[in-house]
Amino acid sequence: MIIGNQKDVTEAVLAELSRAPNARFREIMSAAVQHLHDFARDTQLTEAEFHQVCGYIAKLGQLSTASHNEVVLAAGSIGLSSLVCLLNNGDNGQAETTANLMGPFWRMDSPITPKGGSIVRSPTVGVPIFVNAWVHDTDGKPVEDAEVDVWHTSAEGFYESQDPEQADMNLRGKLTTDSEGHIAFRSVKPAGYPIPLSGPVGELLRAQGRHNMRPAHIHFMIYKPGFKTQFSQVYSSDDPNLDTDVQFAVTQALVGRYVLHENEPAPSGDIQGPWYSLDYHFKIEAGEANLPKPPITGKAEGPRPVWSVLERTS
Repeated sequence: MIIGNQKDVTEAVLAELSRAPNARFREIMSAAVQHLHDFARDTQLTEAEFHQVCGYIAKLGQLSTASHNEVVLAAGSIGLSSLVCLLNNGDNGQAETTANLMGPFWRMDSPITPKGGSIVRSPTVGVPIFVNAWVHDTDGKPVEDAEVDVWHTSAEGFYESQDPEQADMNLRGKLTTDSEGHIAFRSVKPAGYPIPLSGPVGELLRAQGRHNMRPAHIHFMIYKPGFKTQFSQVYSSDDPNLDTDVQFAVTQALVGRYVLHENEPAPSGDIQGPWYSLDYHFKIEAGEANLPKPPITGKAEGPRPVWSVLERTS
């Protein structure tokens, strides 16, 4: 149609979208167009501001590499990732869930790790931690033969994909649940860390006076046919940034009790000194087992990143 005024633009785009044969595509894109056009009207978006937004979007793609995904980082920093997760789990947002964000650091093909094995694959400083986890269905029955990927940062706050000094796949592993739905592994206690500030996400945080810290956590991905694939992050109960996570991802169900043992013998005789333990129970829902495309596929090259930490303004 020939455009007569600003209202005609929205009508024309929606009319074209109504011709799309895929019903779900038609629904999503029509809603997106309506909301975006209303956003422009509500804010009286200027042409300069529009071009600035386009520049941000372009930069998100330009900064996404094999070892860093700025798009996923941005989605988390405005709470969209967390919202989509909670809308799609826990009986479609009606109940508490142990599901959480996939995050931007999951990789495929983690090394197979035996029950009780270590996922430390190169010299890594940190306090040892022994993790026991159980996977149950919504009726409380143990889920046997589920594949569980685990991954986390070092005690210095680096995922191996960011850190050329760590071996490939360090602090990553894949375990299989036993008849009790149980897995166990050994590692070092992860640290909280600042997310990168070099791109649009950094500009977004500075404009809001927010810090860029994530609380310490261990990632889990649980996969078994017949169940919906679940990504989880179990957060350290002693971390000071639980209430102000830059990715808005901490839920009460996922605050794990990381217990410090200072005077008890460790499960492994080679440990002298303090160690941590973590016991945690996951609940997964029936559904289709799908694996998303990994947000990263390899390790960064060059020097180790130098982190910058923003202070949270009052």
